[in-house]
Amino acid sequence: MAEGGGSVQRLRRQLESSSFQAEQYVKLLSQQSDGDRDLQEHRQRIQSLADETAQSLKRNVYQNYRQFIETAKEISYLEGEMYQLSHILTEQKSIMESVTQALLYTDRSEAARELQAAFPKEAEEGKVRNLTTLLEKVEGCKNLLETPGRYLVYNGDLTEFDVDNMVLIQKVHAFLMNDCLLIATSVPNRRGIYKYNALHNLDDLAVVNVKENPPMKDMFKILMFPESRIFQAENAKIKKEWLEILEQTKKSKALNEKQKQQEETTPQLPVVPEMPANPFIDEDGTSDEVEVDLTIDWIQELPEDLDVCIAQRNFEGAVDLLDKLNSYLEDKPLTHPVKELKSKVDERVRQLTDVLVFELSPDRSLRGGPKATRRAVSQLVRLGQSTKACELFLKNQAAAVQTAIRQLRIEGATLLYIHKLCNVFFTSLLETAKEFEMDFAENNGCYSAFIVWSRLALKMFVDAFSKQVFDSKESLSTAAECVKVAKEHCKQLSEIGLDLTFILHALLVKDIKAALQSYKDIVIEATKHRNSEEMWRRMNLMTPEALGKLREEMKNCGINNFDQYTGDDCWVNISYTIVAFTKQTMAFLEEALKLYFPELHMVLLECLMEIILVAIQHVDYSLRCEQESEKKAFIRQNASFLYENVLVVVEKRFEEGVGKPAKQLQELRNSSRLVRVNPESTTSVV
Repeated sequence: MAEGGGSVQRLRRQLESSSFQAEQYVKLLSQQSDGDRDLQEHRQRIQSLADETAQSLKRNVYQNYRQFIETAKEISYLEGEMYQLSHILTEQKSIMESVTQALLYTDRSEAARELQAAFPKEAEEGKVRNLTTLLEKVEGCKNLLETPGRYLVYNGDLTEFDVDNMVLIQKVHAFLMNDCLLIATSVPNRRGIYKYNALHNLDDLAVVNVKENPPMKDMFKILMFPESRIFQAENAKIKKEWLEILEQTKKSKALNEKQKQQEETTPQLPVVPEMPANPFIDEDGTSDEVEVDLTIDWIQELPEDLDVCIAQRNFEGAVDLLDKLNSYLEDKPLTHPVKELKSKVDERVRQLTDVLVFELSPDRSLRGGPKATRRAVSQLVRLGQSTKACELFLKNQAAAVQTAIRQLRIEGATLLYIHKLCNVFFTSLLETAKEFEMDFAENNGCYSAFIVWSRLALKMFVDAFSKQVFDSKESLSTAAECVKVAKEHCKQLSEIGLDLTFILHALLVKDIKAALQSYKDIVIEATKHRNSEEMWRRMNLMTPEALGKLREEMKNCGINNFDQYTGDDCWVNISYTIVAFTKQTMAFLEEALKLYFPELHMVLLECLMEIILVAIQHVDYSLRCEQESEKKAFIRQNASFLYENVLVVVEKRFEEGVGKPAKQLQELRNSSRLVRVNPESTTSVV
């Protein structure tokens, strides 16, 4: 053993050596080995060494598992911080560049205005002529020239990449106009001719710089909710020009629209001799109207910040910005600039709402359970869309419950499947109710929708339950156990104040009624079959064990005085038909009481009446037809057992199970005109 252990250690050191070469080792091993046996032994040593290494690796993994998790979290946090830092630096860079560009643009604008003032018509015609010349090379966009005042700002070739996996898609040519961005693709075999691909309004897009990640460089992203596209420029200079010109064109468009709206809203002064005094102007010439300061940095950047938050799925940040704006404008007058700002913000709110609605759609992943929807639901509620959030939340959970039920494996044992079905459904319902109460605690109007949804979900559960229990024609005892399990799980919902027991009863009453009537027909058919073979003879059980077993069965049925109907040598002074009827009727009653609820009262009572009437009619008919006095006395003794024991026990057990006496059973027992046997006749029969 010591020698074997030493050889393994030598082999370990040899394999761990930095100068180990596998090919030379194999050649040397094949030369030194005497035969297959040496190779097998060496193989076993290598295998044992591999097993030890694997075990050691597993132990290290288990020991450092928590560190792996914590390290992964730290890496994730660090990645998020680096991304935020990159975003901040990009913003700072864009601000600095925009300041520089604004200064340059001011000089250019002054020169352009001077040129246009000198030659206004020629300048305007030159811009439109350039746009017309270029667009003649693009198929399918002739209607772009119909918009007055549209002219070309910039154009160039770009390469489009897939947003998800950064795979090259196509070469495109982009035309930036003063109010939109046109993307066109090259037409094969026609150089310089392009085909219309997409047209994006400058108000609906945001430009984001893409971090350099060689070989993916010189890229920028254009965000158009709910889509985004990534383009690559030929070099860094062209990329910089695209970013600067896009931003500057967007700002120029917004400024022009603002000036145009101000001009439209500014009333023309009528030429009148005198102007009436303005009651809102004080004597010193100042106006009482309060101007709203919208020049704050965060308000100016709010629309673009909302676009970024939506693109990055930072829903909480977007809603926080909206709350901040609403609180700022809460006591401010609704001036024209405020209306304009709100119109821009409302468009972002619609986009954010659409994204949150998509997050709650049932087509999304359902593995997270009700808690996975909390983020989207809470933000929709904060946006004032509690009704829509409630509707989508409940639809999502309905799909999740339905999927969970469908994925349940149908076992051979019905009761085992029902246990799993009840556990899955009622656990999901309980979690959904708790999550609903947490998400909509301040929206009392949504609770009625949850009650309606609970009823529909319970109906879906009952459909699966009935298909497995009642449609498969299971025995009444199995059906009773399954219903008992469902009732017990349903009562667990009462801990959160949700009682669906009545709805469960209402949905099951039809199937349980059919099951009771079906089993009643089986009992009646079996009783009639035994009655047809009735010979009115005493039972001989042959052995004391069999007699003791029958006594125990009768005791379980509730007949405690059965000993007075037994004789010597294992004889029983009751016919087999009456004994079998007693056991089968009491078994039916016990199982039916497990299924009982108030809606089934008359159904159960009628079934019992029909079963008992079959036995009573058979005894009455036998008494009328029998001529032998000895056999007639035996029939009367069976009738006495039936009326004074069996019917009394049935009546008593029914009252215990239901909670109130059944007058119909009392009347049935009292209305009999059978002649009760006296002690002398009973003794003579015995």
